[in-house]
Amino acid sequence: MNKVILMGRLTRDPEVRYAQGDNPLAIARYTLAVDRRQSRNSNDDQTADFINCVAFGRTAEFAERYLRKGTKIAVTGRIQTGSYTNKDGVRVYTTEVVVEEHEFAESRNASGNNDGGYNGGYSAPAPSGAGDGFMNIPDGIDEELPFN
Repeated sequence: MNKVILMGRLTRDPEVRYAQGDNPLAIARYTLAVDRRQSRNSNDDQTADFINCVAFGRTAEFAERYLRKGTKIAVTGRIQTGSYTNKDGVRVYTTEVVVEEHEFAESRNASGNNDGGYNGGYSAPAPSGAGDGFMNIPDGIDEELPFN
């Protein structure tokens, strides 16, 4: 089974291109910075891995429209390896995650607190009611609720 689940932040805006042909296919590429769990005995200075990701079709169009540098997302997909010969005749090996799904891992307001995070100018209204995060329901509305 080849299944990958990652959560991290985009290191830059996705690079999106469209394949040529009768039905142009969107192809989005981005790099995801995924934090490492630190062991107590580790002397490794690097605290994140930088994973190359590629998305196709509607998934790529979603990336083009909504993902920005600093956005925290959860990705599911599969690892794909490949190779090619560069212009100097050297064989180059690649490893990337082919994205099947990606979704936001935090709210827009939370991502706006990070450098480069996408906020989109949206600000959620402050909740009314007690500080417990729930909205107050007016008295006398119990009869109108579809459940008891």
